[in-house]
Amino acid sequence: MEQELASHYKAIIEAIGEDPERGGLQRTPLRAARAMEFLTQGYRQDLREIVNDALFESDCDEMVIVRNIELYSMCEHHLLPFSGHAQVAYIPDGRVLGLSKVARIVDMYARRLQIQERLTKEVAEAIQEVTGAKGVAVQITANHMCMMMRGVSKQNSEMSTSVMLGTFRSSQASRNEFLQLIRT
Repeated sequence: MEQELASHYKAIIEAIGEDPERGGLQRTPLRAARAMEFLTQGYRQDLREIVNDALFESDCDEMVIVRNIELYSMCEHHLLPFSGHAQVAYIPDGRVLGLSKVARIVDMYARRLQIQERLTKEVAEAIQEVTGAKGVAVQITANHMCMMMRGVSKQNSEMSTSVMLGTFRSSQASRNEFLQLIRT
């Protein structure tokens, strides 16, 4: 895959009018191919392998929140990056998920060509699937380079998305508690 991607990057460099053999560009197609492989590694990851049996029996039935999980993704419309933070909460139902696994799940879905709305939903549904939680809430705030570098060029714009499942959808009190806790 690396060599195929590199040949495409070389063609892109030529198509924009640059010389891919120029000193600073000679290895750029290969570097860009490796970067794209890294930025899209989520396609080659599996949810079950990420979780890797890191589910633990627990009588905890209060909200678990992991805040400020940084994320980096690529806009599927322009192939430009977006980055931000995810807040993930769930209400356990007999099992808790290893802390690092929450961040790994965010990364797995972020490392794909994405739109933020789908990313938020995929993370929520994955946490729900692996934990069997009573409820899951995910909120993501991100800056999109497609808004900042091109088109409308709005440097300080942020996008915020949220998905509420189970108790977070049916209980205003749970939803409000989550939203209050991620603000502090």
